[in-house]
Amino acid sequence: MDSKVIIAKRVALELKDGMLVNLGIGLPTTVPNYLAPGSEVYFQSENGIIGMAPAPDAAMTEPSLTDAGGGYVGAIPGAASIDSCLSFGLIRGGHLDLTVLGGLEVDEAGQLANWMVPGKMIPGMGGAMDLVTGTKKVIVAMVHQAKGKSKILKKCTLPLTSIRRVDLVVTDMAVIEPTEKGLVLRELAPGVTKEQVIAATEATLIIPDELPEMPISCTEEKEPAVHV
Repeated sequence: MDSKVIIAKRVALELKDGMLVNLGIGLPTTVPNYLAPGSEVYFQSENGIIGMAPAPDAAMTEPSLTDAGGGYVGAIPGAASIDSCLSFGLIRGGHLDLTVLGGLEVDEAGQLANWMVPGKMIPGMGGAMDLVTGTKKVIVAMVHQAKGKSKILKKCTLPLTSIRRVDLVVTDMAVIEPTEKGLVLRELAPGVTKEQVIAATEATLIIPDELPEMPISCTEEKEPAVHV
């Protein structure tokens, strides 16, 4: 199974009915594809939408209806369009239940770097700083390694997104919970051993006696669900 599918499927289990959820650009936007049919999760975008739905067919796209990354989206019946002031007020005021963001690095303190690589052209931080600081629960969804190097480090080398500790890190190898005592290894991806995770991780991991496997199916993708 594709590594990004593993991540999206596992993250989808963290989204519960009634939650107001913000999804970052890239991998996080695929998470809704793996929600159970009929799930009642509300998706918000910082550019001013509550009630996003999967993108419609190409002939039905609406140029003024996009997600934060500029990609076309749909809208569920009853969706709301709001201005940026209210949208960021929801985020900064602590009204979002959960955000799922991609990551470049996470360190032993649970701090995230995800918005720039020095010397490279970037579009800007966007809402990441506000989302990590203001959302009730922050999940980082990223591959465990990039170009053979760990993305889970003793100390982030890239500029931090926020000083706030994130709540959960889901990779294609493991689920890791940042805590006051350090990074706790909580679950292993299907077919992955504890030793493989340790070898692929620069940061020190706290290893519990019992390590369950991620409770996800290993079948390939299914048709995107419709969310209300």
